Amino acid sequence: MTSVPAWYMETSMMNAKTPNAIDTYVGSRVRMRRQLLGLSQERLADQIGVTFQQVQKYEKGLNRIGASRLQRIAEVLSTSPSFFFQQDDAEPLSLAGLEATVAADPVAEFLHSKEGLALNRAFMKITDTQLREKIVALVKAMAHAQEGREILGDQSRSGETFA
Repeated sequence: MTSVPAWYMETSMMNAKTPNAIDTYVGSRVRMRRQLLGLSQERLADQIGVTFQQVQKYEKGLNRIGASRLQRIAEVLSTSPSFFFQQDDAEPLSLAGLEATVAADPVAEFLHSKEGLALNRAFMKITDTQLREKIVALVKAMAHAQEGREILGDQSRSGETFA
């Protein structure tokens, strides 16, 4: 009878309790795409032949998504399987810095918010390119104005004055 190395037991015990970073990332991309399309977990589950609880586990990274299932999810969500592995437009998914990328990506964080989803859905319905550009310019101007007010507020609280 052979004994199992201690490092293997520690690794397998740890993996049983915590989801793999890639599974979590892929699941979050499934969730983001599903929500952008306005699809419920139940509807996605029906389309891919699983329960909505299974979709929840996929989205949280608790269960891994097999290749054929991921292909079907991509079809239902009108995207390619590679979409679920992209950290940005240029590079494929890697473990290097994955946890920090997921937690610190402001775009992903925004798209996971209720407001972000609503804004994105409404914006995508606007077909006039010039109008879309004007909306982006308006939002940038509003953000810039807010930054100016925050800077002035910080300076007035610290006792700074302008000459």
